[in-house]
Amino acid sequence: MRIDLHAHSSVSDGTQRPGELVRAAAASGLDVLAITDHDTTASWDEAAQAAREVGLTLVRGIEISTVHRGRGVHLLAYLPDPTHPVLRSRLRAILAGRASRVPAILERLSALGVDLTEEEVASASGRTAATGRPHLADALVTKGVVRDRREAFDRFLNPGRPAYVDRTAADLVDMITVVADAGGVSVLAHPWGRSARQVLDPATLGELRALGLTGIEVDHEDHPRPVRDELRAVARHHDLVVTGSSDHHGRGKVGHELGCNTTDPLEYERLLAAAQEAAARSGRAVPDLVVA
Repeated sequence: MRIDLHAHSSVSDGTQRPGELVRAAAASGLDVLAITDHDTTASWDEAAQAAREVGLTLVRGIEISTVHRGRGVHLLAYLPDPTHPVLRSRLRAILAGRASRVPAILERLSALGVDLTEEEVASASGRTAATGRPHLADALVTKGVVRDRREAFDRFLNPGRPAYVDRTAADLVDMITVVADAGGVSVLAHPWGRSARQVLDPATLGELRALGLTGIEVDHEDHPRPVRDELRAVARHHDLVVTGSSDHHGRGKVGHELGCNTTDPLEYERLLAAAQEAAARSGRAVPDLVVA
């Protein structure tokens, strides 16, 4: 069984519609796919319909923008009840922050002599539910300012670059609790692949486990082999579920093809068992898997 638990559609910053993404996953030989668009569940229904059509098991998820000790941390939430009031409120606040970030970045670009409009960004994003820096990067590509997303981030949009604007994000510990209250389970995305490693040392991962964290994404393209080995040992020590994923974004992210990293079936079963326990504790009507 081939299981990929982290992928993005054009509802956030991928380049494939949810149904197209699911069909591509099936064509690539995946048996299970989690769709985890940034801060939104808007892709779930279309993805579920496509999964039924092609015979692929779909795990509904979200990649939530959070912050911990001043650093951005991405939290993957699997199978939470999307109608949970606090979860919905937190996601709305994050998405509103994303929207307000765009004009602030455009102002900085303008000061650098790069004139880009909100309409051009909206056109590049396809009026997604979760507009972000990748869509600004795509608009810069379309305008001919840069060659590709990577150059846009390197020149303008990464932290420390001249057009970077900090984002609105939820508190990590709070969101772990909210996801659990919504009947879901949480996994840290690529925890040692970016600046988050500075605030996610082994002791902190243990503390987060005690607060309700279910797992960590170990097998990810941002993690070199020695990092994966170290993280796997940390996961064993703290009894954390280990996942592996592509973090696929279609054409928007080079080197993250569907299934390039996968989750061990036994770890997947542990994740589902934890989700069942969370649902029972919360009493929420959590979404079922779309089972092939």
